[in-house]
Amino acid sequence: MPQPGAALLVVAVLLPVSAAAACFLAPRLARGIAVAVALGLASVVVLLAVELVAHGPLEYRVGGWGAPLGIDLRADGLTLFMLLAAALTGLPITVYGLAYFPASAAAGGFWPLWMLLWGALNALFLSGDAFNLYVTLELMGLSAVVLVALAGSVDALGGAMRYLLMTLTASLIYLLGVGLLYHQTGVLDLNLLGAALQGGAADALQGGAAALGPAWVALGLMCAALLVKSALFPLHFWLPPAHSSAPVPVSAALSGLVVKATVYLLLRLWLDVMPPGKEDLGTALGVLGAAAIVWGSVQALRQSELKLLVAYSTVAQLGYLFLPFAVEAAHAGVAWRGAAYFVLCHALAKTAMFMTVGNLQKLGGSARLGELRHVARQFPVSLAAFGIAGITIIGLPPSGGFLAKWLLLQASIGAGQWWLAVVVLAGGLLSAAYVFRVVGLAFVEDGSESAPARRSSAAEWITLAVALGTLALGFTAPPMLRVLEVGSPFGEPFGGALLWEPGGAP
Repeated sequence: MPQPGAALLVVAVLLPVSAAAACFLAPRLARGIAVAVALGLASVVVLLAVELVAHGPLEYRVGGWGAPLGIDLRADGLTLFMLLAAALTGLPITVYGLAYFPASAAAGGFWPLWMLLWGALNALFLSGDAFNLYVTLELMGLSAVVLVALAGSVDALGGAMRYLLMTLTASLIYLLGVGLLYHQTGVLDLNLLGAALQGGAADALQGGAAALGPAWVALGLMCAALLVKSALFPLHFWLPPAHSSAPVPVSAALSGLVVKATVYLLLRLWLDVMPPGKEDLGTALGVLGAAAIVWGSVQALRQSELKLLVAYSTVAQLGYLFLPFAVEAAHAGVAWRGAAYFVLCHALAKTAMFMTVGNLQKLGGSARLGELRHVARQFPVSLAAFGIAGITIIGLPPSGGFLAKWLLLQASIGAGQWWLAVVVLAGGLLSAAYVFRVVGLAFVEDGSESAPARRSSAAEWITLAVALGTLALGFTAPPMLRVLEVGSPFGEPFGGALLWEPGGAP
């Protein structure tokens, strides 16, 4: 019998996919359909949270056939966090898209493609089958590529083509790894793969632990493909051109959701599938994450276009999600909790930043840093939103970004890995440098006559609301991190004194 509430897992996937078909068939109704679905998905996530807290992890056997013959949809606390990130980011992107895209542009493809991308993201977060994850990766990648190309400019088409070649190549490498794993184990379900590989017993894999060599080759191929898709330094070459040339709502979705989806999948493989002996790989990923933080921040400081600055900032901020791979096992759980919370905070912060870019481009005609004089007078709400989002990117209290980085610091210092703590602190200082560069330029007097004040638009108030959400996450951490514990995705329950005492009330 299906678990109570398990049908919500299917709804989370079918609702946006069905909306994509409806938007394509009825383009005149696409805007209303998209808003209704965005509100509906937010409600589904809330209901899922209630069910998870009440009944624990949920599982739904698609078509009544479970693993290993069928496909299972699963949700635990980590899955809910990713679905929540999609809902918290997707709703304002949808509303902002109403102002960004004229009504006549509905037939151009944004609304059906956006709904399809959202559906692919939810399916990826919920899927427990390695091949089904490949299908969701392809749907996500192809819809994102076309969304990037919607801008129609030469730069957008070039960025979309580079993105297409990258995502297809990475998907084929991932599929090759899946095929090798299936040949080795005879299963595709992640839980069964984990039981086979992590146990290393003769009854799990024919040939016993000696057969893990080919399995590591397969897992290495899958990890390499996911690193390309997640734009980890130095495999980030496709991200800045794609993000900087895409329409603003698309850039926000790519930065806030798409690149994090592949990091989530890599984490699932790391926690649930990979056998012992992965410490060296974890150290390498942590070093690459540290390099991404430094290099991406330096590149952001060098940009003259605000949108490119935000894009390179994404390259840097993604590095934080790879630092926990290098934390020793005894403290890795705390680090992963910080990374999971950082996903939520970064998604909202980057959405607000890209929306600020869109406001300046649409209303002010330019988003070049050299032309930001007197922007505080002309666009005070947008600049306030950018500054508030910057607080989370830097990691200052009371934002949720502060808590996320604090947990990373707590894990690094507890493990005695001081180099990781230094990277986290240095990344915050570099982030402050490029955030203050933007905010400071907006207040610099250039001696020319000041333009008169103007009335703020609805798009600007939406941007400010998203930015304020990053501050709200700083006050809602205890109950949200408690939900993250459902299913114990990171092993032992969190016992840190930062939020609540072990076994006690918050």
